Amino acid sequence: MASAAVGTLAVTANGASRPVAEGRHARPTIVLEHGAFADGSSWNGVIQTLQADGYSVVAAANALRGPHSDAAALRSVLDDIKGPKVLVGHSYGGSVISEAAADDPQVKALVYVAAFLPAPGENALGLTNKYLGSTLPDALDPVPCTNADGTTGTDLYIKQDKFRHQFAADVPANQAALMAAAQRPISQAALEEKVTVAAWKDRPAWDIVTTQDLNIPVAVQRFMARRAHAHTLEVAASHSVAVSHPRLVADVIEKAARATR
Repeated sequence: MASAAVGTLAVTANGASRPVAEGRHARPTIVLEHGAFADGSSWNGVIQTLQADGYSVVAAANALRGPHSDAAALRSVLDDIKGPKVLVGHSYGGSVISEAAADDPQVKALVYVAAFLPAPGENALGLTNKYLGSTLPDALDPVPCTNADGTTGTDLYIKQDKFRHQFAADVPANQAALMAAAQRPISQAALEEKVTVAAWKDRPAWDIVTTQDLNIPVAVQRFMARRAHAHTLEVAASHSVAVSHPRLVADVIEKAARATR
């Protein structure tokens, strides 16, 4: 549903336009955090819909190095955005927004999209293995890497010939091939790093559970959604639901945004 933006627009230092608040009813800025094996372009369809509906949107870059450092980077983006915000995380990005939002009272709602909602002391790997159903390990291509501090580590990619089946089965083949080529690797250590805070404990949360997901088993997603008392929508979609069902994802984000006003 198209609607007029509230307020005039200002431009932030990172180039994103945002509404200048007019009283107490200014719309929140939507901040999107991608997950592993993806990049900011995975939100393109969602961004187009949100912008057409009058929302200011920022798709943050995610280094995929670990929840703590990635959350610190996201907080620097959040600090530059004035007014209320809704954070949206896909996959591993859910771990990141859960940490990044903890000390920001302007984050009014959290939206998880086929995502992790870890509790303090949990990590993505442990949650994935909590129930059967993930076929991700057999699709991975581990690549040795050198970290910024000179230590060695392992970057994880999805093998390109397995990418569509594993990650984006309901995305057109030509589009999935582009996604496979442009995928961002995640550090293996990032999946093993335990989070220390969980903003969903004291913020309203929405969760899109993907029932045909081969990365995060649906049983795991349901467990996390119930625990967080999230407003939950289940959809028969792959892990790449933001690409295959952008209007649906945007609708859930807009519901969360309206609830903050």
